[in-house]
Amino acid sequence: MARRIEHQATTRWTADEVHAALVDPTYLRDRLSKLGGTDATLLEHQVDGEKVSLRLRHGVPASELPSAVRAFLKGDLVIERTEEWDRNGDGGWLGRVQAGIPGVPGHIKGAMRLSDEAGGGSTMLMRGEVAVNIPFVGGKVEEVVSGQIVKLLTREFEHTTEWLDTHQN
Repeated sequence: MARRIEHQATTRWTADEVHAALVDPTYLRDRLSKLGGTDATLLEHQVDGEKVSLRLRHGVPASELPSAVRAFLKGDLVIERTEEWDRNGDGGWLGRVQAGIPGVPGHIKGAMRLSDEAGGGSTMLMRGEVAVNIPFVGGKVEEVVSGQIVKLLTREFEHTTEWLDTHQN
């Protein structure tokens, strides 16, 4: 059974300003170097009009994982993530994210909505799920992975607002 993920964050920056950062290769490399963990890298980045597609690799050291998960993975947790961003009808941005853990049957997928707030600033809402199809330990792996994803999303958004503070003023 899949484990649901939800993350929401607000910022003083407009949706367009936040989106511009989220898809900027310089920003992405900076974010990965600070938050991406083991072997983090920007694998692909494509722009077609207002549509942007990217693929990233994140890592979580085995030492930060519960023993049951370490025994199963036999090393660091590696997550390969793809994102697609496009303009939505209300002037904001919609994103789709998919991720996988090489060698682990299952998926991570979700949708993101980045919208301007009436009083200024913007809100990012991400909803998704983690499913790991492994008898007996799948639920534990889902719990660990979903927890790591929420922590990562929180740190990424904090990094985004800090990055905008230093690069937009």
